[in-house]
Amino acid sequence: MSESLDQLPGGPEPVPAAPPAKHGWLNFAIDFGPLLVFFLTYKFTAGGQGAFAATAGAIKGTIAFMIAILVAMGISKWKLGRISPMLWMSGILVIGFGALTVYLHDPKFIVMKPTIIYAVFALMLLGGWWFKKPMLKYLLQSALDGMTERGWLLLSRNWGLFFAALGIANHVMYVLIEAGRMSFDTWLTIKVWGVTALSFLFTLTQVPVMLKNGLAVPDGEAK
Repeated sequence: MSESLDQLPGGPEPVPAAPPAKHGWLNFAIDFGPLLVFFLTYKFTAGGQGAFAATAGAIKGTIAFMIAILVAMGISKWKLGRISPMLWMSGILVIGFGALTVYLHDPKFIVMKPTIIYAVFALMLLGGWWFKKPMLKYLLQSALDGMTERGWLLLSRNWGLFFAALGIANHVMYVLIEAGRMSFDTWLTIKVWGVTALSFLFTLTQVPVMLKNGLAVPDGEAK
């Protein structure tokens, strides 16, 4: 499943990582290749000083990210024979919000956009949990073999709360940037790499939940 949900100004947000299947190296490249393309483009094109002076670099990085996610989707279809629902959602969000980012060219929108996306994911997952509809199950499909309905509901709730916390944290950083107490570069580094690390750590905390609720473990890993 794609980690390229909004890790950056032009795309959507981090999502739980499924246990690696065959072609694991290719899945990793599809997930993180576009993110690396964005960050390198930004670093080599951004310039200037001040809270929002790096907007131009972020815009160029966003354009590169939009192209990279399309390439990743094409490679997934070619090599793996399918495009996962999560990668489809990533692509739609990256292209949609990326186009808005380029069109508006507004640094405030660049920083606030992740809060909007986090809120959408939180509402979707928590709303599904409230109505006993595990939305995460529909996005990940067979990525977590053997998971019970209760397990999917617990994961949807937990990830919904995680996204809500990320949304609050991003809004706090927006306020700090507006007040001149945080730089755009600092925010971007936290947004791209800090959130990625946090999502992996949070995924690890969910392993016991998955194991207690039917996650199928290959024989080689169970020993």
